[in-house]
Amino acid sequence: MILAPMRFKSFVWPHNPRVYSITYERKMAVHKIPFGRHYLQSLGQTRRVLRGEGEFVGEHAYDTFKALATVFYEETPGVLVHPVWMTTTAWFAALELRQAPRRDYVAYSFEFWEVIDGSGDTKLTTRTAASDGSGGEAAAAELGEAQWHTVAAGDTLWALAQQYGTALSRMVELNPSIRNPNLIYPGQKVRVK
Repeated sequence: MILAPMRFKSFVWPHNPRVYSITYERKMAVHKIPFGRHYLQSLGQTRRVLRGEGEFVGEHAYDTFKALATVFYEETPGVLVHPVWMTTTAWFAALELRQAPRRDYVAYSFEFWEVIDGSGDTKLTTRTAASDGSGGEAAAAELGEAQWHTVAAGDTLWALAQQYGTALSRMVELNPSIRNPNLIYPGQKVRVK
């Protein structure tokens, strides 16, 4: 089976990296109860991390590595197209040269962090009501721009739908990354319009 080449932003790997690993992580809290017992609470899944390593070989190997490094220096997330993993938006979190560089051979490793809940999308515009009551929310809705709310302790999707005059089903539709609509966390970004 021939796999498609891995891509990130404008960089296309001339041949796919040799090794991949994907880490899935769930944050957990431990709550102690009397008599040495405890119970665990899931605080939700966090980002997925894709790590890998490979080599660039041939006359322009070091130039290829420099092109990859140039993409790493860009301060924005981008679309990562992986031959096995699903296509996702990610930050290029780490790039390592694994030996003394040679013009014809470069061994490297990399790490990408998946963006979750719009937290890395720099193109999103956040609008809230102006403090003077001038209708910042209405202006955002009229312009058709996305409107986001940062979850505070005690917030629920149902309450946010009521607050922003949106149907709960629409809130669920606007936030496909929220796998359980009954569970949102303080600090999480939720699209409300």
